[in-house]
Amino acid sequence: MFLKNLIVFILNLGMNYFKLIPIFIFTSLCYSQSESNYYNIIDSVSELRIEKDIKKLVSFGTRHTLSDTLSNSTGIGAARRWIRKSFKEISSDCDNCLDVFYQKNYFKKNKRRLVNDVWINNVVAIQRGKTNPNRFIIMSGDIDSRVSDSNDFISLSPGANDNASGMAGVIEAARVLSKYKFENSIIYVGLSGEEQGLYGGAGLAKYAKEQNWEIIGVLNNDMIGNIEGVDGIIDNISFRIFSEPTPANESEISRKKRRFYGGEVDGNSRQLARYIHKIVTKYMPEMNPMMIYRLDRFGRGGHHRPFNDLGYAGVRIMEAHENYNRQHQDIRIENGIRYGDVISGVNFKYAKKLTAVNAINLASLGWSPKEPENVKIGGAVKPSTELKWEKPNNSKILGYKIYWRETTSPYWENSRFVGDVNQYTLKGIVIDNYLFGVSSVGKNNQESIVVFPKEVFN
Repeated sequence: MFLKNLIVFILNLGMNYFKLIPIFIFTSLCYSQSESNYYNIIDSVSELRIEKDIKKLVSFGTRHTLSDTLSNSTGIGAARRWIRKSFKEISSDCDNCLDVFYQKNYFKKNKRRLVNDVWINNVVAIQRGKTNPNRFIIMSGDIDSRVSDSNDFISLSPGANDNASGMAGVIEAARVLSKYKFENSIIYVGLSGEEQGLYGGAGLAKYAKEQNWEIIGVLNNDMIGNIEGVDGIIDNISFRIFSEPTPANESEISRKKRRFYGGEVDGNSRQLARYIHKIVTKYMPEMNPMMIYRLDRFGRGGHHRPFNDLGYAGVRIMEAHENYNRQHQDIRIENGIRYGDVISGVNFKYAKKLTAVNAINLASLGWSPKEPENVKIGGAVKPSTELKWEKPNNSKILGYKIYWRETTSPYWENSRFVGDVNQYTLKGIVIDNYLFGVSSVGKNNQESIVVFPKEVFN
């Protein structure tokens, strides 16, 4: 394997890059260790711990945003204190590696889903990166639950799959990844107020902007435990990655440029989705990641959207086949059909798989170098395509990789490592027929998200 990699490396670079071979030898020797880390992370995710945590969250009776906050056993107050306690216990096992706190926002009542004024409390745990502590990859789950009436904060509302499954996945990912060190910071967060209007996500996104956080991406996990679809399909290997095509806050100038230069499906959230797809197919080939070209389900929303609204990359990760009888329903039997989001509707083995999907992507992005900056492209009416970029301030970058794909392809099909340069010409590749991007490759053999060119030069 080592000799094969070395030969491919030389052929890609050309003979003028022999000076990089010592670096390549070093990274290749580290390669097997890097690979084993991913498989160790996958194997460390515990189905039993996830099951225990989901059952604990269900035991609070209801976690409605407006439910009891004083009880130690019932309501959202008890639930969020237990989540905070869980993060604190994880932190104590890793020499206080997590910074755990509540992030609070006050919201006034409205006529639709918020019948009382309320403090929305998110539970945040930050694992600081050793090189880039202000660069964050976020995994989120929702704390709150609901029944048929979105304003009913009294009735039993277990929220087993929606979204105790996602919240349990976040806690388990923190347990596993807290055993590792990363270049970038990882945030594990329980968000409140999702069912009332994405209030928790809106509050944290605003807080991130105020704190000048550099967000690599948001992995929003909302329902990761159901394998029995209302369509009759049972599927325990497929899952969906929802991503919007272009940033919601892009300028009118950017929109007009895209009409002539392309990039209708190449925004930062879509690149994050492609990154997740690539990592999963490489390290968990038994899984079937489905890239869905939508912000979210048809006409519906999730807690990645408030981050998207501010221009941050964010996706929703969830089951492939939903069961609407088990979502937002009063617990009952009607015409022989069982309704309600109860524990029997959760497949813990599947929740483990999707937690592992998140964990390896958090790790990969946690180890990744900074992306190339100000990527530009040129090559109109020429038999070649040229890309230019600025190198980020990062001494741990080995070089850069250029990607290209056919304009109708959802995934990056071709790539070439071009070394530690800031421009490169792809000879014989006509710009009209492909879409292009550039990523950074670290000396640790990890790779950044691909950056799509936003500017054109002659």
